[in-house]
Amino acid sequence: MTVKPLTILTGINRTAEPSSGSLILVNDLYPAMPDTRTIYLGRRPVDQEWRSAFDRLIPISTTKRPLGPGFDTYVDELTQEVGALIEQLRPDAIHAQNVGFALSLAFSRTAGTIPMISITHGPEVMAAERNATEHAAMLEVAAASSAIVTPTPVLAGHIDRLTGRRFTDRIAVIPWGIRLADAVARDQPSTGTGPLSLVHASRLDDNKSTITAVKALALTDQPHSLTVIGKGDLREHLEQRAVELGLRGRVHFERHMPRAELWSRLPSFDAFVFTTKDLEAFGLVLIEAQAHGLPVVYSALPGVKDILGNAGSPYNPGDPHSLASTLDKMAGDFHLRKALTTASLINARRYDITTTGRRFRELTLRVIS
Repeated sequence: MTVKPLTILTGINRTAEPSSGSLILVNDLYPAMPDTRTIYLGRRPVDQEWRSAFDRLIPISTTKRPLGPGFDTYVDELTQEVGALIEQLRPDAIHAQNVGFALSLAFSRTAGTIPMISITHGPEVMAAERNATEHAAMLEVAAASSAIVTPTPVLAGHIDRLTGRRFTDRIAVIPWGIRLADAVARDQPSTGTGPLSLVHASRLDDNKSTITAVKALALTDQPHSLTVIGKGDLREHLEQRAVELGLRGRVHFERHMPRAELWSRLPSFDAFVFTTKDLEAFGLVLIEAQAHGLPVVYSALPGVKDILGNAGSPYNPGDPHSLASTLDKMAGDFHLRKALTTASLINARRYDITTTGRRFRELTLRVIS
């Protein structure tokens, strides 16, 4: 007997391209869910790779407006558009990406009897912690959700606290994953001691704290080099600070690049540097680095060690002196780098996107039934 595919409606209210961790995750997740048909709502322009990841992609036409005087009107207009689509499409379930942003609000107000799962990505949690309107939106979406998915227990704790522990029994932890089959591990690390070739790939904003890595290089005993890959509002400031600190020639800035290109570059570096200083939802790039055999030097945020296992070297978040010391220690100990390389490859195997997809489908079937 032929089983009818499960139809899921989802979307992210941004340009339909893999430009951040949450967008990359969604691009990987739904093709990895077996016996599922996915309809995705996004914004133009639409990346061709993105279009091929979903059974149907529908561009949102409502003009996007930021939080402010016109935000309520914008959400009302978006809700009308989404409601008409739901009435036409009648999906089996809705996956609301981000617990409280405009599109998830529209989903929560139009889902009706269609079960909805909301999925936490991190930015909405930080927004809800600093803004009353965003907090109210999170509460509304959480109340309309049959389940709330977070990738880590730490993020689950934030959601539970922000929602007044009213929905504790709805929160489910499902770790994110990557396309492990596409990752090619590098050879064993170079022997001996000496300066490291470091890489940092991230959005360039205050929370990602790339400045910590730049400042640390000016404090190290060895002349390590750092390649910064990414885009963001702080790019120009970071480039200027690198010059002011006398790091011209040691810190290199490169554009944000497609994942396939990034993955082809990762094996050429000695270690990955992770510098987020406050909340990190999961940090997919950590697993991407590990899957390519790179040791990870990371800011010791709550939950990050749980993701990395014993396959990383921690330092104090936001502390360039602590990071500089950790980098020099790694550079001077080949056996440590070799052990971390082996541990990285083993740990990365825990995070296959096929496992994430299977667990999401199982949860969706449970809330439907």
